[in-house]
Amino acid sequence: MTDYSDNHLKTILQRAKTVAVVGVSMNPVRPSYYVARYLGLKGYRVIPVNPGHAGKMLFGETVRSSLSEINVPVDMVDIFRRSDAVPPIVDEALDAFPDLQTVWMQIGVEHAEAAAKAEARGVTVIQNRCPKIEYQRLFGELRMGGFATGIISSKL
Repeated sequence: MTDYSDNHLKTILQRAKTVAVVGVSMNPVRPSYYVARYLGLKGYRVIPVNPGHAGKMLFGETVRSSLSEINVPVDMVDIFRRSDAVPPIVDEALDAFPDLQTVWMQIGVEHAEAAAKAEARGVTVIQNRCPKIEYQRLFGELRMGGFATGIISSKL
């Protein structure tokens, strides 16, 4: 299911505080980089996960090679990987974070079986969506990208 109510998405974005971004790039023009950076600018603690960049610093955090290397609670795991790579990521997330609230799969990323497994453990799953786009849309941010939020605001 990729049809989520605005209230549902807004609740997820409001309750999450720490987000592990799996597949984050060090390249600032890659979507995984600017989505993670944006979330950090919005007050989320962003923990980057990418085995190819493990040990480097990004957004004030050390890049981890895997979710199991993270030693703090994580509220949301944001997955920037191909759909066929999702099951082991979800398995690792469920093992590493007993209080995990959300597994979020980026635009173009879906895996019904992995989603069902996470949901059976009480974890909310969002598929084929971007938290940056949803945040901007739901919290009234009009950006140069031209996303129409449908929310009138006097904020600049």
